[in-house]
Amino acid sequence: MSLFNQAYCLVCHEPLRPLIGWKSLFSEEREQHLCLVCDQKLVRLEGEKCRICCRSFQYLDDKYRRDDLCHDCVRWEEDNEWQGYLDKNHSLYLYNDFLKETMARFKFRGDYVLIKVFAEQIKQLAAKINPTSHVPIPLSDVRLYERGFNQAEALISEVFKKDYLLSRLHSEKQSKKSRTERIHLPQVFQLEIIHNLKGAKILLYDDVYTTGSTLRHAAKLLKEAGAASVESITIAR
Repeated sequence: MSLFNQAYCLVCHEPLRPLIGWKSLFSEEREQHLCLVCDQKLVRLEGEKCRICCRSFQYLDDKYRRDDLCHDCVRWEEDNEWQGYLDKNHSLYLYNDFLKETMARFKFRGDYVLIKVFAEQIKQLAAKINPTSHVPIPLSDVRLYERGFNQAEALISEVFKKDYLLSRLHSEKQSKKSRTERIHLPQVFQLEIIHNLKGAKILLYDDVYTTGSTLRHAAKLLKEAGAASVESITIAR
């Protein structure tokens, strides 16, 4: 952070106070994007989580899990049509009210700069996964026109080169559908061009993991085309 230019929290727009301490004096300075109050409203997904979808077991009754899987993932993996396609989803935060409002500003109101809040964490997480391709979940032409940008592309653009492997076949809003309706949707994606994906290690990007239907549709198509593994990163779970 510059000593001469006042920085402001990207969410609440309050002036940011520089972090002062021995650690900050002797470590590489990182740009600060959130005030302490807003940062503390983000609930990081830590501790015991579902092995596949990253759902926190801290907020889940034991009756809704089986060993290291939540019941949603158990149902996906017991379905012969869907088992084994999505290897693992990595989510940064719990989708609480604060993050819902922040994501709505980013996704629907064009507050693109908010991606800087998550960029460094995405970069570090993706580096650990070390994929061969960084692939955004595509929007339909209608949704892209409405929003002006693809939020999934934005997650990659800040730090990585995007690989456009997928396009969307239709524009039905999955957010308005039940879990059962989402599972039984026909394939919503197609391969954009013919790629040799044999042995590829794909990392998908999307903003929110809800039922996992979108990511599994994409993962299924990519694995059927030869990908060795498909993981995903989302901001929220």
